[in-house]
Amino acid sequence: MSERLSHEEFIRKAIVSLRKEGFKGIHSVYSGFNNAFKKYFEGENPVEVTNKLAAEGKIVIRPVKGGVMLYLPEDAPASRDSADEALKKMGL
Repeated sequence: MSERLSHEEFIRKAIVSLRKEGFKGIHSVYSGFNNAFKKYFEGENPVEVTNKLAAEGKIVIRPVKGGVMLYLPEDAPASRDSADEALKKMGL
């Protein structure tokens, strides 16, 4: 059996393999990622690991209904600051 993947390798592979056609990211729950992560890494918490990798800039996390979307940094949608956007629309 080949060597186990690192957390980063596993998550990058999951994003590329599990995303649906036309989408650049995966939903952490609905894609099956969380359960697959827990099974592969024997109960480790995917939330802690993904948050750590996001803080290091290795992946991008966007909150969505029912969980989060995981993206590779080069595929992530531009973040929108809703406060700045609202002020701009208001002409302020």
